[in-house]
Amino acid sequence: MLFAAHPFEETPDLFGAFPELGEAQIATLVGDGECRMTAAGDVLYREGDLDYDFVVILEGKVAVIEGYEGPQQQVVGVHGPRRFLGEISLLTGQAAFVTAVVVEPGEVLVVPVARLRELVLQDTALSDLILRAFFLRRSILIEVGAGFRILGSCYSPDTRRLREFASRNRLPHRFVDLDQDADAEALLCLLGVSPEETPVVIWRKDCVLRNPSNAELARVIGLPSPEPSGDVVDLLIVGAGPAGLAAAVYGASEGLGTMLLDSVATGGQASLSTRIENYLGFPAGLSGAELAERAVLQAEKFGAALSIPAEAVALGRDGGYHSVALSDGTTMTARAVVIATGVRYRRLPVPDVDRFEATSIYYAATLVEAHLCAGEPVVVVGGGNSAGQAAVFLAARASTVRLVVRESDLGANMSRYLVDRLQRMPGVEILLNSEVQRLDGDRNLRRVEVENNRAGERQWIDARALFVFIGAEPHTRWLGDDIAVDEHSFVRAGPESVAAVRDRNGGHRRPFPSETTVAGVFAVGDVRAGSVKRVASAVGEGSMVVRVVHQYLDDLLGRHDTRSEPVSRPSASLASSAS
Repeated sequence: MLFAAHPFEETPDLFGAFPELGEAQIATLVGDGECRMTAAGDVLYREGDLDYDFVVILEGKVAVIEGYEGPQQQVVGVHGPRRFLGEISLLTGQAAFVTAVVVEPGEVLVVPVARLRELVLQDTALSDLILRAFFLRRSILIEVGAGFRILGSCYSPDTRRLREFASRNRLPHRFVDLDQDADAEALLCLLGVSPEETPVVIWRKDCVLRNPSNAELARVIGLPSPEPSGDVVDLLIVGAGPAGLAAAVYGASEGLGTMLLDSVATGGQASLSTRIENYLGFPAGLSGAELAERAVLQAEKFGAALSIPAEAVALGRDGGYHSVALSDGTTMTARAVVIATGVRYRRLPVPDVDRFEATSIYYAATLVEAHLCAGEPVVVVGGGNSAGQAAVFLAARASTVRLVVRESDLGANMSRYLVDRLQRMPGVEILLNSEVQRLDGDRNLRRVEVENNRAGERQWIDARALFVFIGAEPHTRWLGDDIAVDEHSFVRAGPESVAAVRDRNGGHRRPFPSETTVAGVFAVGDVRAGSVKRVASAVGEGSMVVRVVHQYLDDLLGRHDTRSEPVSRPSASLASSAS
């Protein structure tokens, strides 16, 4: 067996992914756990397990192995005394993406995960140590391609859909291109999968999903997807970006029965930012994914129910309440609705975008995309913070990064700290007054033509990948005609842009802050007309709207203060699904 033939040197802790607990921290955990003796070969938890506990190693060694029961095993890390096992999926309820195997006998401390969640939210020092390690370990799993496999053609829209869903949710996985991998066809034959059934997802050794929907993949991995119970919730939030997450945290913490929906993943556009350095309280910066995952833990702590993926397709009325119809045919009903659906980056308006979009054009720069273009020249298009952050992140992985900016001043739409960093960074070339005009390549992108819009000069630039961040369009197509939008389809909300709101009885009144033209429906974050497109602003709007929701519910139910007298909590089924 692997553990008998491998020397298993303890993995050094270079970046905080494999820290040791202090004596006082172990003593705190001992009071809530159970000590167990271990023998070489013991499996503490397996890849795919949805229910496992937090393990601290007291004596001996434990190896974390990807593909343990398969022909290609990969040791991800080796832990010795005072170290702990697990990564962020342990706290979020997702499946384990690796197997933990004892390679030297000893003793472990097993702490129920429910108690760990409480400690993480109560003990600041322990929380910082564990969360940082868990976030870094998830990044390591993504880097090494642990987790499930997606087999499909890079030209298939369904393949791209699954890859985007996995990437946006930071799910460890590996993509196998049927057009490039010589062994892929043999593997499909072995699995009994026909070309018409691709793409397929292979999870562990016994789970093969043929062209699954995002929801099917989510259920297997353990993403939160509570079933509708028929209950009327107090607050239904559509969109789990920073604004929606903030509304969920504050709504649930103040006693409102709260449900949060998103069609793809938590974090919104912010989750695509590899480093947010101007967010208050984090001088060293934090990734958008880390911000989102911390917010999810907070929201679930207070009892908010999450459902991902859950795509809203229509907003209407149901017996005096608001109803949100989902793409799977189900309907959610609520007393108040917060629209926090954010925006989506626009496509580049040049020929051949459709041809290269499946293989070489990206609208996010995460570890997954960076892995695909490592060591290759790339082009980033855009002059805002998202483009700047992408260029900084990619510079450490691509051979060269060229930032194509339409404006003459890089600081026109980008924060000064990013401008200064980009101007000093080797390997990054900034092309001002420039726009992409044409793309060239065979099946994959080879080069892009860039025109200087002042001089009229054009040049071809080598590029194996094109990252596009050129403005955004709001997610508002699902809203009914009763919700007023501006000329760019952003939602009008608040007294400054809405003259009056219509209530369920057909009457009109002056709107509350953030309220749309329909009473009890509010808009926050990037989707709102006139909003400041910054993470901190979105978080602020999401937090403040809860106070306004309380005012609306006071009027609706004739109560003086709904904060001291909660209207309702999520049903037991929803609350248990979210925890």
